[in-house]
Amino acid sequence: MPSNMQLSKEELRETKLSRDEYLTKPKIPLIVVLDNVTNSYNIGAFIRLADAFAIEKVIVCGTGALSISDKKMKKASRNEAKWVTVEYKESTVDTLNQLLTDNYAIYSVELCHESVDYATIAYPEKTVLVLGNERKGVSEAALALSDQHIHIPMFGMGNSLNVSTAGAIVLAQCANQIRHKL
Repeated sequence: MPSNMQLSKEELRETKLSRDEYLTKPKIPLIVVLDNVTNSYNIGAFIRLADAFAIEKVIVCGTGALSISDKKMKKASRNEAKWVTVEYKESTVDTLNQLLTDNYAIYSVELCHESVDYATIAYPEKTVLVLGNERKGVSEAALALSDQHIHIPMFGMGNSLNVSTAGAIVLAQCANQIRHKL
């Protein structure tokens, strides 16, 4: 078979752990906190990303937790929620305070006066990425608890990306850095 042909599902499965092995495999110590993200497709996309990068968990805070069981979220996550630890919390502030107590460094993805390019950060082994509401961004209270505000440089005319797209970009950089440290 020529090397430019797509791999079959069976060929892809050959390179993967068994389902039981995957469930017991340690995940990288990276947590995504969704601060009032309300769109079911975005929440589902983050669950799928968490599985792809084998991160510790996704914590859905605030009103977004209301959409967790809906069909759109399940469709967007492609049923990968069974492989990912997903927690639902009322308060982003309480969640971040607990993570700070557990010695996680917190990075909020938000363009702010003091934010820096996400690609210039050396992410520590225990990292939290906070991503905010589709219209309002990361809340002021969550920003205040962050160790650093980070942004994705925008070179076109637009000023922002969809939250799940931005999350994918930053999550890939962060997860790959942490994975190389372990």
